Order: sequence, then C-alpha cells, then structure tokens
Amino acid sequence: MSEPDPFDGISVFVAVAHAGTFTAAARNLGLTKSAVGKAISRLEQRLGFALFHRTTRVTKLTTDGEAYLGACTAALDEILAAQSALTSQHKKLRGRVHIDMPVAFGRNVLLPLLIEMTRPHPDLGLSLTFSESSSDLLQDGVDLAIRFGSLPDSSDLVARRLATQRRVICASPSYLLAHGVPEALPDLSAHHCIVGTITGPPQVWFVNDGSKEKRFTPPQTHRLSDGAAMIDAAIGGLGLLQLPISILREALSDGRLVPVLESWSGTDVEVHVMWPRQSRLNPRMRYVIDRLIAYAAEGKLD
Repeated sequence: MSEPDPFDGISVFVAVAHAGTFTAAARNLGLTKSAVGKAISRLEQRLGFALFHRTTRVTKLTTDGEAYLGACTAALDEILAAQSALTSQHKKLRGRVHIDMPVAFGRNVLLPLLIEMTRPHPDLGLSLTFSESSSDLLQDGVDLAIRFGSLPDSSDLVARRLATQRRVICASPSYLLAHGVPEALPDLSAHHCIVGTITGPPQVWFVNDGSKEKRFTPPQTHRLSDGAAMIDAAIGGLGLLQLPISILREALSDGRLVPVLESWSGTDVEVHVMWPRQSRLNPRMRYVIDRLIAYAAEGKLD
C-alpha cells in the first residue's frame, strides 16, 4: 500500500485560512465547497487534530491550525521562491520594485549591486528610498526593505537574514589628537559622541561587557538622523561614533577614521531584507531577493 501524499490538502488548507470561509476558498480555487470540505477533513484525519473551529457562520483556525498554517506558508513560500528563481533567470522582467534602505548602507553598498542586477533586465524599474526611519511597508507601498538590528514582531511580514556585521566605534585622528584616546567605556564621559535620533540610527551603542552584549548610552553631544552625515561629522572631528563596519570600511581603510575601544565594541548586528507576506511573490521581487541573497553569500554585503 502506497504512502499518502504528505502535501495532499495543504494548498486547500492555506486557501481556506486566507479566505476565511470554505465558500470563498472554493470560489478562489475553482472547486466546489464540498470538495474543499472533504480535502480539509482528509487532512485533519491524517494529522490527528482539528484545523478549524466551524459554525454555520464562522470558520476560525484552532491553535493547532494557526501553528500548522505558519509551517505550511513558509514551506509553500520556499517552493514558489525556487520556481520563481529558476524561471526569472530565463525571462525578461518588467515592472517596478520599491526598495527602502538606510542611507549610508544603501548608497555605498547596495546601490552598486542594484545597478548591476538590473542590467540583464532593462525593463525592470527601481524606486529607491533612502531613509533611516522604519517605513511601514504595508502603508507606504514598499515592496522590500533593508533593516539593521531587531525586527518588528509581525505576522504580516517576512524577513531573510542577509549578513551579520561587526559594529565599530571610531573617530578621526584629529579628534583623538585633541581629546585623547579612550581606553575604557567610563572614559567616554569626557568625550564628544555622535549618535542617531529617535527616527534615525540608534541613540545607544551596543558593547561587549565581558561575555555578553549590553546597551550603552554614550554622551549625546551630536544627534544626526542620517548615517552618512554621521560619518562625515566624525571625519570632520566632531566626536566618536558607532556604526556597522560596511559603511565605515572605506574611511577606516584610508585613515580618515581610526577604531577605538575595540575590545568593547566588537558586537554584531544582523542585516535583513523584509517584505509584506503574500501568497505569491511576483517574479521581479523574487529576482531582487534572490540576487541579494546571492550577493550576501559572496560576502558583498559584509
């Protein structure tokens, strides 16, 4: 006797969960309501638990059903992503993708890669917004967003980690010559520091305290809402700052900035690409996501 198909009924289950009723799901799938009901019943029997609370007026997921929906949606997203990635390699893409990203990282790291990935697809348009604030993807019409650090807890969003970067505390040689080199965190009380704003880069630093990471509030001498402007201010001698290595690398390599407190500041920050959860990503969004993941695997986002 052959084993039952482990995927039997899953697409129907996801359709019912998203549509909210058996009738609406049947209409969307082009099936009869009876066929949808039988598919769900077979799936529940195979799983050994109920997926929905059913009444004459309401169809609501059970607790087990909610957990199973999350697993099924993630699996279907991966399958559709693989299909889209394979097909998008062999066809010209059209339309526009709106990407929101931090200013300095977007300009210095992402923009050259986005230019490169559009070359094979001249009809693929980009709408790029450079902002340190956290746009509401669902309200602002953003297709993809690049975010550093912790992510919002939302079932309406999907996130993929692209890279993990080291945070660096640094200052210009002229500033350190005038004010001295701090040797420990308490020394910062006598220094000028450059931090972000409520709607911009962080106003706190993340530092190593022994074996664990902690939040540290440095003197907020200068507050800037733009990461690129923070770097320019540090190069100009206004004070110390902490930012991810990717946007400091050029200034550090040519000596315009010098790292300090390295034993304290070597904490990591994750970089994610996020997008609104949907049943199926369009090919142009999937293409951009796949290329970003590929660039990350090559170390181009570190």
